[in-house]
Amino acid sequence: MAALAILADDLTSAADGAAPFRRAGHPARIQLAAPAPSTPGLTPGVTAVDLGSRLLDEAAAAEVTRRAAAAFAGAGLLLKTVDSTLRGHLAAEIRAAWAGSGRRSVVVAPAFPAEGRTTRDAVQYVRGVPVHESEFARDPVHPVTRADLTAVLPGAVHVRPGDAVTRLPGLLAEGGGLYVCSATTDADLDRIVASVPRPDEVLWVGSPGLAAALARHHARPGGATADALVTARRPLVVVGSANPATRRQLARLRAEADADGVTAGPDPAATAAALQGLTAPVLTLATPDDRIAPGTARGLAAAMAATVRSLAADGTVDALVVTGGETAAVVLHALDATGLDLVDEPEPGVARGTLVGGPAALPVLVKAGGFGDDDTLVRLCRLTLAAAERV
Repeated sequence: MAALAILADDLTSAADGAAPFRRAGHPARIQLAAPAPSTPGLTPGVTAVDLGSRLLDEAAAAEVTRRAAAAFAGAGLLLKTVDSTLRGHLAAEIRAAWAGSGRRSVVVAPAFPAEGRTTRDAVQYVRGVPVHESEFARDPVHPVTRADLTAVLPGAVHVRPGDAVTRLPGLLAEGGGLYVCSATTDADLDRIVASVPRPDEVLWVGSPGLAAALARHHARPGGATADALVTARRPLVVVGSANPATRRQLARLRAEADADGVTAGPDPAATAAALQGLTAPVLTLATPDDRIAPGTARGLAAAMAATVRSLAADGTVDALVVTGGETAAVVLHALDATGLDLVDEPEPGVARGTLVGGPAALPVLVKAGGFGDDDTLVRLCRLTLAAAERV
């Protein structure tokens, strides 16, 4: 397939969707904004677009998604990513993408087994807990109130794992429809992908688990190699996610690695000065541990981005590890980047690449807030400090 497109509601979702295709041999680029109407959207390889729609109201999110789906309607494979915990404007964006794409059918499979997110009987679980009973029910911006996908998407037809091969092809052949697929393992997702005879006629909807299954099925033998990454001497870990998993990762990093940092404040100059005064080889910049109001969070994200820009400009730091989609997008925009060329996916839910625009040699790792175990940030910092290699 010459062109594959991924539509995402935030930056980490775009990165998570594109990274498995990069690993499967496809060149992959993340665009930090939807293309202008007069700009050709399709280019060879994988293009993942951060639509920023999770920050919009439902009507605006649906419209930007519809326009983007229309712009990329000619892609050989079109994937609309969704959060594996069902946050965001899920139903509105799926239906808008379906309308814009002109595809006959929609196959929805949000399971991400590698991170404990599974779909059983059309109900989404996080490590065995229905998502609406998990910590994601307390998300300050998009609290999850329903775990049953057939309730979230009225009119959808449920396809059980055992029916993916025997039933789904016939349903697709009968005509257009919206199909919710349960899956608890990567093998279930592989069977779903393999059962669709014309993948170019389907709008695919899922999380990194489905992206990985699609990438395995559409691998590009002898695919593109990436340029060597520049060896970092002093990375900065930027934590904008209040997710408990990320907070545990940050605490472990500070306890077990030679890391030191500060809590973000409203004055970027003061925060930058505080970080410049530290001597640890790994620096950290994080929002307060307690959840804060969305408006305050956006202000802190902007202040953090200004701090990062200052530290990158004067050479205090030479690599970034960023968690949280909104924070990552604001930081990369502050660096005058228009995109990110992916190098690899060192761990599930983690994308590594170099900036398009801005300081091009700056290595960047982007991690979704809820992904990983307690040692994830420790490993990513070690990876960033390791000798550069061609991957």
